[in-house]
Amino acid sequence: MSADIMLALAKEAIENFTLNKKIIIPADELPDILKKPGACFVSLKLNGQLRGCIGTIMPTEITLAQEIITNAINAATNDYRFAPVSQKELNELAISIDVLSPMEKINDISQLNPKTYGVYVKKGFHSGLLLPDLEGVNAAEEQLRIAKLKAGLKEDEPTEIYRFKVERFK
Repeated sequence: MSADIMLALAKEAIENFTLNKKIIIPADELPDILKKPGACFVSLKLNGQLRGCIGTIMPTEITLAQEIITNAINAATNDYRFAPVSQKELNELAISIDVLSPMEKINDISQLNPKTYGVYVKKGFHSGLLLPDLEGVNAAEEQLRIAKLKAGLKEDEPTEIYRFKVERFK
């Protein structure tokens, strides 16, 4: 039930912002999980291809419901890799939401499993994140390489490494 509500919330947020430039307010009657703070990523796909993905590694809003709304709008309008979602694309979008567990610092790549854990790397002002269980990412070394690349870091550069789990709704 929470999955349906989360996905409907993201869809409504994207549609209202795209069509009316309005940010929706979540309903008062929500499941408990949506009333507490939570970090999440909202991913959009169009015809099986990534169309936008924005998220947070720590809660930035007062509730997970508000976090979903903000990240959904940003995925549709502020992902620098894509033009904003158009009105004609709205009915074709596939939405998924990943709710993140707290970050856990690790000391060794052997503590990663790309099917189970996402990875977050950090060095100074540089950081990069890769969600778990992504198509084509089957080895921890590949997962770490991509996260470092996203952070603007070299593959062999030492970094702080964190892992996390997600609950995926789609």
